Amino acid sequence: MKAIVFDEHGSIDVLKYRDIEEPDLQPGEVRVAVRACSLNYHDVFTRQGMPGIKVPLPGIPGCDCAGLVSEVADDVTGWSVGDRVLVDPVRYENGKLWMIGDTLWGAYAEYVVVTAEQLIQLPEDVSFDDASCLPVAYGTAHRMMLTRGSVNAGDSVLILGASGGVGTSALLLAKMRGASVIAAAGTDEKCKQLMSLGADETINYTTTDFVKYCREKTGNLFSGGGYDVVVNFTGGDTWARSLKCVKLGGQVLTCGATAGFDPPTDLRFIWTAEMDIRGSNGWQRSDLDQLLELTRTDEFSPVIDSRVPLNDGVAAHQALEERKFFGKIVINADAPI
Repeated sequence: MKAIVFDEHGSIDVLKYRDIEEPDLQPGEVRVAVRACSLNYHDVFTRQGMPGIKVPLPGIPGCDCAGLVSEVADDVTGWSVGDRVLVDPVRYENGKLWMIGDTLWGAYAEYVVVTAEQLIQLPEDVSFDDASCLPVAYGTAHRMMLTRGSVNAGDSVLILGASGGVGTSALLLAKMRGASVIAAAGTDEKCKQLMSLGADETINYTTTDFVKYCREKTGNLFSGGGYDVVVNFTGGDTWARSLKCVKLGGQVLTCGATAGFDPPTDLRFIWTAEMDIRGSNGWQRSDLDQLLELTRTDEFSPVIDSRVPLNDGVAAHQALEERKFFGKIVINADAPI
């Protein structure tokens, strides 16, 4: 099969579009002909190598995909060749987590092998492209905002890093709940795009100090200033500053640390504002089921920046790493089933 492969960890130069032998099916497994694979920044971390996580070499990135069942192991029941499916990237075996595009070969490829338990039936009225956007970014945002978090109508919500997959999803989910959204991004163009998605206000954090913006717009903590919810999955040097933007009794929601996982903090703001800091880790199947139904009924529509063929996947990965996108990038493949 054709795939985007890396034989060693490193820079973008280690990725190659080439032939690689398809793995044989083991009991309980299914081969899926990939029709759409959406990109996540996790793909960059997998290519670079992550401390403590053993990635098989050669490796294939790509956590999120949808496609058609092309082959099933002899012991698999309930699935047939040609079935439309969304793949849940994660499975658990003997207390250990396995994930495609990470500890298993991923979906920057014509085919991907998963267990039957990872398959979710894809309704005819949900496209492969839309479905492929849901698990990692949108599932993570759904769990953070609505399952672990409690964003409600009338809340004010500040979202840092709002222009990527998790950020745009968080914006859409907050607006769906009736919240007022202040979305922060790194360029004026991305801010304009966030306004077109429904953001009530935007902050270009490269030219505007978001803490100063918060104070000027809402006032100080004891005069009722700050936001009900602050969403910060970037970490790094934004973490301690974002605590200054939380309203008395408000929430901080986090599901990652793309800019640094060990930032300085300031405990004074946490106890003074009596804030609730809630972590959220990935997604559960129930989050994906709810997102699929919202997508099917047009209550929720993934934001897709661009679609590229598999043979342009290396360039798409580079655009991802350089953050030259808004929403999600989708790789398409059309191998026979």
